[in-house]
Amino acid sequence: MKKSNKFTRREFIRSGAAMTGGLLISFHVPTSGISAIPENQSAFPMNSLLKIGADDSIHITLCKVEMGQGISTTLSMLIAEELDCDWQKIKVEPPPSGKKEDVAKGIFVLSTGGSDTTRSEFDHCRMAGATAREMLIMAAAKRLGVDPKSCKTKNGLVIAGAAQLRYGEIASDASRLPVPIVKLRQSSEWKLIGKTQRRLDLSDKINGRARYGLDIQFPGLLTAVVARPPAFGGKVKSFDPTAAQAVTGVRHVVQVPSGIAVVADHYWAAKLGREALKVEWDIGPNGIEDSKLLQERYSKLSLGPGMASQQKGDVSASLENAVNKIEAEFILPFLAHAPMEPLNCTVKIFKDKCEIWSATQSPLLHQAEVAAFLGFDLEQIVFHTPYIGGSFGRRGSFGSDWVMEGVHIAKACAESIKLVWSREDDIQGGNYRPAYLHRINIGLDNAHFPVGWQHRIVGQSLFIETPLEKEIIANGIDYSSISGVHGSPYFDSIQNHCIELHTTSSVVPVLAWRSVGHSHTAFVMESLIDELALLGGKDPVDYRRMLLKNHPRHLAALNLAAEKSQWDKPLRQGIFRGVAVHAAMGSYVSQVVELSIEKSKIRIHRVVCAIDCGLAVNPDGVKAQMESSIIFGLTAALYGEITLEEGKVKQSNFHDYRMLRINETPAIEVYIVPSTAEMGGAGEPGVPPVAPALANALFAATGKRIRKLPIRPESFFQQ
Repeated sequence: MKKSNKFTRREFIRSGAAMTGGLLISFHVPTSGISAIPENQSAFPMNSLLKIGADDSIHITLCKVEMGQGISTTLSMLIAEELDCDWQKIKVEPPPSGKKEDVAKGIFVLSTGGSDTTRSEFDHCRMAGATAREMLIMAAAKRLGVDPKSCKTKNGLVIAGAAQLRYGEIASDASRLPVPIVKLRQSSEWKLIGKTQRRLDLSDKINGRARYGLDIQFPGLLTAVVARPPAFGGKVKSFDPTAAQAVTGVRHVVQVPSGIAVVADHYWAAKLGREALKVEWDIGPNGIEDSKLLQERYSKLSLGPGMASQQKGDVSASLENAVNKIEAEFILPFLAHAPMEPLNCTVKIFKDKCEIWSATQSPLLHQAEVAAFLGFDLEQIVFHTPYIGGSFGRRGSFGSDWVMEGVHIAKACAESIKLVWSREDDIQGGNYRPAYLHRINIGLDNAHFPVGWQHRIVGQSLFIETPLEKEIIANGIDYSSISGVHGSPYFDSIQNHCIELHTTSSVVPVLAWRSVGHSHTAFVMESLIDELALLGGKDPVDYRRMLLKNHPRHLAALNLAAEKSQWDKPLRQGIFRGVAVHAAMGSYVSQVVELSIEKSKIRIHRVVCAIDCGLAVNPDGVKAQMESSIIFGLTAALYGEITLEEGKVKQSNFHDYRMLRINETPAIEVYIVPSTAEMGGAGEPGVPPVAPALANALFAATGKRIRKLPIRPESFFQQ
């Protein structure tokens, strides 16, 4: 974990603004990819607030979005650790609308993603709490006429001998004091950090008070649904609104860039109106994407060289002279995000402002694009970000998506509308994890150790032609497509290797999916490493230990998972297991899957997971993220697949785009490696290892290697 004593006062704190009856502390929260503020800049822009009210309430307003991952609790813990406040008094507010200065720093400044929230905010949130605490002490000392050094704080009180003052009593006085230079507490003094805390949003989500985007309602609000082209790349040729307008409750039928919107008094009327609508579609020359043809095209591409991201030695010669060879083709499908709450957006346009309610990972981006479209200043767009009912990357759009669709509808019909995507709209609406194909040629020596490794990956880029293209794409290579292969520690021991990428284009829209490129690269790498271990007669864990001997954090996760799963002890008859270890988003995760085969069906009994994420601020939150990642990853490995025929998506709802069910969910054990190493993320790195661990366990059970996901038991056991 990095020390924080090198940060200057101005890098954290700008103002202690006077407020009526309270103390307001503003503090800057940087975002990855945003350049540092120049030293000569006189005004330091703020985007997050800590407010202490006269009633002792602690209001924390942050620029990161709560979407179920628990950051509202974790970040509050960081502030409360230094503030010494009453935990029960904390209220977390959703992100505010952005300011012009935020746009100047980068359009994604208010975005949440990449599992980087806690690690990027760690020092900043603590500094805000420490600054407020010191100002409260100074205010109390002044009122009591004592030396500030004689004062201490506890649970929302400043204590000086027998005297006690509540934070709320002195918050207004504190707001008028100069901002001090403060020192953060040492880890030995922590009372909250590193200890499990009950989630602050738990009660609201249990009793139904939590307000999600779909819950927004007010008088005069109409509901809108959109008929979109049945194939990607299609457009409206003509439409007849007559039958739709005849449906009771339908108020408007309007054309928007994405299709034909039906606006009604309520969702059911809008749905029936859409079903009655007559539309003639122009699919166009590009609306012919087909999964089988795509796979064939990718396979042919992989036979030729791509753009090299990493190379060493003479791969061709090493393969030619190898004693043995492995040739493998791995096929991975498009995947939908399928969050529990489908996309939605409520829009209310006034003469001089626009108010929007939508759950998104990137509120500033959407706020800016709406302002540009309507010809308003940024501050005229009031953007509310309610709770998010799941995202997994789907609400991390780069623009021109559901929010703009809602604004187009509201403007076209001059009404306040709530756009609702159905489950079918969501599954068939695009923005998937790209489909990928890996072709690998490995040359082996007499001991079955790799002496040459050629690895070619084919797939769409997530970032070409997006606002992040300049930051992500280097030398024509989208490294997010190959992360987990590029830079893999296994290549340290392979003298001749080359990693190549073919970046493709398609009318099928794609978007980052939970764990991004690691979601497919870990499956391929860990499946191959397992295969190499067994070819060489090595135990899969021991073989990985040998290859990872210079990578202590990989080893720490691997060893803990092996220990807790009792890898060295024999399993009971009919139970088989597989292992995988992978690093993503700064964390190192190893998982062991135990399963059995019952009547040609896979039954997963147990998953043991170990993670080295550096300091775990809220251990229970880390465990919850690992559990959710494992279920998410198992779902994709067993069922996840979006297939296209003539440009049309075949899947439509959870009956044919299945989720893992309760009775299929294994016992999950999560263990956190005690670590003082640099902090990593927790929201995504638990996804990548589970598919290869599952596939490796299936090989142990059947002797058959899996080269294609999802796993289809009915065909798998007939091979």
